[in-house]
Amino acid sequence: MRYQLKQDPHNGLLHLRSSAPLPGYWRYLPSADLAPFVEHYWTIEWNLPEPVLRETLPYPSAHIVLEPGIAQLAGVNTKKFSRLLEGRSRVLGTKFRPGGLRPFVDSPVSAFTDRVLDLADVFGRAAADLSDRALRYGDHHAAIAVVEAFLRDLAPRADSSAGLAARIAERIAKDRAIRRVEQLAAEYALGVRTLQRLFNDYVGVSPKWMIRRYRLQEAATRLAAAGAVDWTQIALELGYADQAHLIRDFREIVGKSPGEYFEAMAEMPAPDA
Repeated sequence: MRYQLKQDPHNGLLHLRSSAPLPGYWRYLPSADLAPFVEHYWTIEWNLPEPVLRETLPYPSAHIVLEPGIAQLAGVNTKKFSRLLEGRSRVLGTKFRPGGLRPFVDSPVSAFTDRVLDLADVFGRAAADLSDRALRYGDHHAAIAVVEAFLRDLAPRADSSAGLAARIAERIAKDRAIRRVEQLAAEYALGVRTLQRLFNDYVGVSPKWMIRRYRLQEAATRLAAAGAVDWTQIALELGYADQAHLIRDFREIVGKSPGEYFEAMAEMPAPDA
């Protein structure tokens, strides 16, 4: 089985210019039967003389994460994710679609939010050696095939609620005009509380959190690419009442104000320097 490479920007990565290459990092699309559940597989390999800190904004997705000797399920992380890459190693990840994990588990996806669990504690003994079985292959396609066989053995069944959650999540991700939960509730003919319960069960975070998270991604992407910044204009275009609200949200997640982040990005050398 050969898997198609996923070609799109590395959205969510902090302290990296949008045009900068990211060596050792690949993403692959899933097989058609698993596409309702899995957004993509990702793998990163490194051999570094000096440690490198990688940081990403949080996404509304759970992941299976495989490293040598480690197999884990990482629920949706609501905070900035930081990882120090050292020496030589590799990771193979499975990124579930929002709503995509729920058909594999017996509890609301919110039960895994901001948690990392041993894969065997979630899926039983069949998951205990998944890392060894997949990472024995240096070839990405062969390793992913092992993960897909494991997922198929779990016999997930997509239901209408999972599909609805996925559609609403995709709507939020693609349309920056969505700024309030009430907009979504009206569009999909749902009560606000019904929508909130759906996201708690199938996505793991609230629709309000997701709207806010994508606004911050847009802000970080613009700051990484901009030569100059009109802060008031950015705040208004992203649906903030004023610049102060943007600064507060950005600092809470990224750890720096938008101005500090912009200055740090401006000092970075160009990708081809």
